[in-house]
Amino acid sequence: MASERIKSSEQVIVVQDLLKKYGDFTAVNRVNFEVRQGEVFGLLGPNGAGKTTTMEMIEGLRRPDGGKALVAGYDTQTELNKVKAVIGVQLQSTSLFDLLTVREIAEMYASFYKNPVPILPLLDSMILTDKLNGRVKNLSGGQKQRLAIALALVNDPVVVFLDEPTTGLDPQARRTLWDIILRLKGQGKTIVLSTHYMDEAQILCDRICLMDQGQVIALDSPMNLIHSLSADKTIEFRVPEFEQMSTERQERLRTFLQRISFVKNVTERKDLFALYTEDLQGSLTDFVQKADEHGLNLEDLSTRTATLEDVFIRMTGRSLRES
Repeated sequence: MASERIKSSEQVIVVQDLLKKYGDFTAVNRVNFEVRQGEVFGLLGPNGAGKTTTMEMIEGLRRPDGGKALVAGYDTQTELNKVKAVIGVQLQSTSLFDLLTVREIAEMYASFYKNPVPILPLLDSMILTDKLNGRVKNLSGGQKQRLAIALALVNDPVVVFLDEPTTGLDPQARRTLWDIILRLKGQGKTIVLSTHYMDEAQILCDRICLMDQGQVIALDSPMNLIHSLSADKTIEFRVPEFEQMSTERQERLRTFLQRISFVKNVTERKDLFALYTEDLQGSLTDFVQKADEHGLNLEDLSTRTATLEDVFIRMTGRSLRES
C-alpha cells in the first residue's frame, strides 16, 4: 500500500511549517522541505540547529507544536502506524542489549515485523558476518553503528533515517559507513541523513537542507550551494593585528580586500579572512602585491576549493565548527 501511495508523487516526504517549542525556546521554527524518492537528503548544521528534533517529528517520535509531515503519503500524527511500517530509524544515540549476540539482537528485531528481510544477508551487507556470535558490548564504535543501521533495515523500509551516524568514529570507520550509505542509495532507498560534517554532506547528499537556530537557511544541491558564492576558489589568511586596529583602518582593509582582482565575496571571522574568487592565480598575484605595498602583515596564507563551510560562513558569519 505504501508503494502505491508513493507512486502518485516523487515526493516521499513533505514537511510543512513544522514547529517545536520548549517553553520560550523555539527548537524548530516553521521548517518546510520535501524529500524526493531515491535521494540522499542531508540536514546539515551545527549542534543545536534543530536537525534531530526535525527528524524525530518526521519519524513520529516527537509531536510537533505546529505544522505537519507526510511520509510516503501518510500523516505522521494521524497515521503513525502506517508511517512506522515504511521507515527505518538509526537514532543519534542507540541503546542496544549489550549481552545479546549480533545474531540474537537482529533476530529479535526481525520478530517485530510480519515480513522482515533475511537476517544473514543483511548482516553480511553491514560487514558483520564475522561478529554474528559476538556480544554487542564487545563491538567497536563503527561496528555498533553498522549494527544500528542493520536493525533500521530489518523491515525493508522505504525511507531510512540516519541521525549523525558517523559521529565519534575514526576516519576508516566513517568511510566504511559512507560506502554503506551509497550502496543503500544504489538499492533505491530514500535516505534522510543529519550531520555536522561538511565533507560527509558534500560527498553523500544529493541535496542539502542547511539549518541554523531551528530554521532552514538554504536548500539545494551541494554544488549549487557552493556556486551561490559566485566563486569556486578561496584565498584564506589571518591578519593578527586586525582586532587591535582602529575602526577606520579596519574599514579601509575591508574596502581594499573587496577591490582585489576577480574577488566576488569576502568573509571575516575575527582575524581570519577568506576571499572567494573566479580566478585564483589573478586574485592571488594582485593580493600579494598590494598587501606588500600596504605593509599588511599576513599569517597562514593558503588557497583551497570553496566548501559548504564557506556557504555557512557567508550566511551566518560564523563557522559550523565554531557553532
